[in-house]
Amino acid sequence: MAVLGSNNYGKSKVRMVKVSRDGARHSVREISVDIALEGDFAAIHLKGDNANCLPTDTMKNTVYALGKDHPIETIESFGLHLARHFVEKTAPVSGARVRITGVPWERVRLEGGEHPHTFTKGSEERETCEVSVDKKGAARVTGGMEGFKILKSTDSAFSGYLKDRFTTLPETRDRIFSTTVAATWKYNSDKADFGRARAAIRGAMIRTFAGHKSESVQQTLFAMGEAALAACADISEIRISLPNSHCLLINLAPFGMQNANEIFVPTDEPHGLIEATIGRG
Repeated sequence: MAVLGSNNYGKSKVRMVKVSRDGARHSVREISVDIALEGDFAAIHLKGDNANCLPTDTMKNTVYALGKDHPIETIESFGLHLARHFVEKTAPVSGARVRITGVPWERVRLEGGEHPHTFTKGSEERETCEVSVDKKGAARVTGGMEGFKILKSTDSAFSGYLKDRFTTLPETRDRIFSTTVAATWKYNSDKADFGRARAAIRGAMIRTFAGHKSESVQQTLFAMGEAALAACADISEIRISLPNSHCLLINLAPFGMQNANEIFVPTDEPHGLIEATIGRG
């Protein structure tokens, strides 16, 4: 006998570009929204009875309709707005989870200053958040970032490590440190100043990465997490993922040339992957 277990359904990759017009000066916000609803949906699965089934197409339309009147100053605030709508307005829904990814657009700067309505697409970095709201109104919010590429050309070493008969990696006291940061953090409250918190966390991690005398990716990761917690009292913990994007020194000796840590080939795969959660003691 088959038994239905936990289940949810929703709409994914709902993309929206919003143009906010303040006179001649415009702003652009691009997001991608994933929605997952939980609730009284057993009859949909077991009997083909769709009476409690809100169409996923309706969920897509809801993103656009609510996005029109919401300022979307932060993706967290819009995520909460969406999740609460589904829980409060759709009777069979007991819980809603919304994940939003933000795509950066940067205002063009010309000789006369910032252009009022022209933008270039930013880096591969994305703002992320995930919001969950239940029928009692309890909300959980996590913020995050992904695709944030950062590199420093020195102040990174790796030596004194465990070796066995398969170890070929040479020790070094000076190497390139290149990574693509992904991080998620838990907010203490759904009333946090999300924009200020995000800026504080991001800034603290960048400053720490740049200034840290790294003996390993692990050591720098912990220092970045520690700095993020110190910079933002609104979060309880942060999880950071740092892939070690290797830059391999090229042997120029066959050409009668020396390579004093100047010429490298970047490699994406395989790469080391260092991850950890840093919380408050």
